[in-house]
Order: sequence, then C-alpha cells, then structure tokens
Amino acid sequence: MTAQQRLARLAGLVPTGSSSAARTPFVLLIVALLGAGMLALLLLNAALNQGSFELSELRRETSELTDEQQALQAEVDAFSAPDALAERARELGLVPGGPPVFLRPDGGVLGVPEAAPEPEPEPEPEPVPRPDPDPDSPPAVPEGDTPNGGSADGTEEGDPDTGTDTAPDASGEPTDPTPEE
Repeated sequence: MTAQQRLARLAGLVPTGSSSAARTPFVLLIVALLGAGMLALLLLNAALNQGSFELSELRRETSELTDEQQALQAEVDAFSAPDALAERARELGLVPGGPPVFLRPDGGVLGVPEAAPEPEPEPEPEPVPRPDPDPDSPPAVPEGDTPNGGSADGTEEGDPDTGTDTAPDASGEPTDPTPEE
C-alpha cells in the first residue's frame, strides 16, 4: 500500500460536513434528556425534603399529645384511686354499705339485710382565741375593711369620695347611684 492509498483510506474515515448536521439533533436530544433528568431529581429532592419536614412536625405533635394523654391518664388514675373515691363519697354524704345481700332467681334473699349506718357529722373547727389588744396600739380596722373604704377582697362597697354605695345588689350587679334615663 502506498502512501496515497493510505491517505485516501484515512480521508474516508474523517466525517464530512453532511454527517455533522445529522449529529446535531442527537446531541440536542441527549442534552434535553439530561436536563429533564436533573430537573426531575431536583423536584424529587424538594418533595422528599417537604415530606421530611412534615414528618418531623407530626412526630413533635405526637410527642406533645402523648405527654398530654399521660397527664390526663394520671389525673384519671388519681380520681379513681380507692382512697380518693372514698373521700369524694364522704363529701357527698355517702356511707359504706354493710355486708352484701343477694337475690336468688326464685325471689329468695341470700344474706341478712341491714340498714346503712348514719353518716358521722364533721366536727366543727375550734375557734382560734385572739390575743387581747394592746391598749397602746392604734385602733384596728374592722375585719374585711381597708383604709380606703373598699373591702379586703378588693371589691368596692362604696365610693369614699362621694359617699355613694356601689356594692353589688342581690343579682350580683353593682348598684348605680345615678338613675337610668
């Protein structure tokens, strides 16, 4: 093979101008597919992040609700404890029952019925003795009153400036010294 034959053979391997035009749509197709793939991955990543945030929020909310449920269950358990039930029953005036009595299917009574005992009255608290007032001390303000004319619990029973009575009436509404027009 001569040098000229080799050159001719190599020239046949080099693409001509018409073949590069056929590659352009293929390259554009590959670039478009890669771009679409990258965009799909970006959207998928954003969706996964959104789901992750929602999941962490739901876990936090579940934890709070579990804590609340446990606190409420502890409160229910405290109210259902036998000593708490017995205390509430005494407050309501209930008394412990005697031995149980059962009715038989034929109408007979099994056991001896007894009346429930009367509830024990609660003892009255003993009054606390007050010390004798010191004759050198200033006179005490009557219990429930304050120097500004109101009562010790913060409700006003009168206006010390005008001498009008604004204490609540029987319905709980304060009385108004001015007549309604």
